[in-house]
Amino acid sequence: MGVYPMTHGHISEDTKQRALHRLKIIEGQVKGLSEAIEREEYCIDLLKLSLSIQRALGSLDQMLLKNHLEVHVHGQMKTSPDQATRELLEIYSLSQK
Repeated sequence: MGVYPMTHGHISEDTKQRALHRLKIIEGQVKGLSEAIEREEYCIDLLKLSLSIQRALGSLDQMLLKNHLEVHVHGQMKTSPDQATRELLEIYSLSQK
């Protein structure tokens, strides 16, 4: 997945376990939102649920970015600074959309 070559062990085990746990929580939140929509709950309550999911996804993004910076970018700045810069700019650009 992605256009840049991945190295083996590209995500720390701690980050992997925390990310998977967070995704299970998010999955439950999305299911809850879906059920709330089915029940035609009050719009403000639906928006609160949706915003909560977005915050949880943002937190997951931060965790994955931190892992990338620690595992890849740190070394890339020494061996391949152009690639590291391209990747960071790509992520920054995507985050601004």
